[in-house]
Amino acid sequence: MEVLKGKRFCNFATKSMIYSFLLFGAVTIAVPYVWMLVTSIKPVEEVQSYPPSFIVKHPTILPYQDLFRLMPIMRYIWNSIYVSATVTIANVFLCSLAGYAFAKQRFWGRDKIFFVLLGSLMIPWQVNIISGFILMRKLGWLNSYNALIVPVMAGVFGVFLCRQFIMSIPDDLVDAAKIDGCSEFSIYRLVILPLIKPILATLAILTFLQQWNSFIWPLIVINSNSMRTLPLALSVLNGQYGTRFATIMAGAVVATTPMLIVFLSFQKYFMKGVTMKGLKEYGTP
Repeated sequence: MEVLKGKRFCNFATKSMIYSFLLFGAVTIAVPYVWMLVTSIKPVEEVQSYPPSFIVKHPTILPYQDLFRLMPIMRYIWNSIYVSATVTIANVFLCSLAGYAFAKQRFWGRDKIFFVLLGSLMIPWQVNIISGFILMRKLGWLNSYNALIVPVMAGVFGVFLCRQFIMSIPDDLVDAAKIDGCSEFSIYRLVILPLIKPILATLAILTFLQQWNSFIWPLIVINSNSMRTLPLALSVLNGQYGTRFATIMAGAVVATTPMLIVFLSFQKYFMKGVTMKGLKEYGTP
């Protein structure tokens, strides 16, 4: 009896420590966002008051009005949405298609090609910046959507993620579809895609967030005002209007809101994808 009570106490203590740690982490992550939102609706005198306070005595939307007045923020939002959505759709389609080929097709050099692709993940992406810029200039794609979209339409990590998940699908399903007369693309569309929705949602979220926050590559290939994305716009806002703290925070709220909406909308699929059984079982190619 005492042993059973001791085990219960240990379980309770362990769970309490875990939940306390998670709660502390959640609060630590949430505080900057709350402060950003609170500061974005503060008047100037409250922003400059000391000591700082989370309480807003006289809330105002003037920082948001200044944000839309100082720069064409709607144009920047459209650029970010268009680039991020297009890159996300392209990655979901191309990476899943390549993942299906590497997982279920038999062709010469399949495993060697896949290992070469995995090896490219060890190369820092900064190495490709100069060569990428020169290529974009020779193609005449500088200051265009092509420079922002085409180089990142498919990623090796996405191919790896889809391939590992598709490998967990029984080959009998693919063979049965072939017997029924389905073409390879029909098998991909009718058999594979419905079974890999969790990993596609995970890939879509990761790709969208990465492209939405992308800063270095757009900074290199874009120098016209009309083609700027939101991260570039926020850097300009911080540089030219650094004393307008509330306006800068308003811009940060506008930039982070779409990411929160996307993540919360697909949170269920995201959690299902990152905890999938297939990735655990086939973690190594």
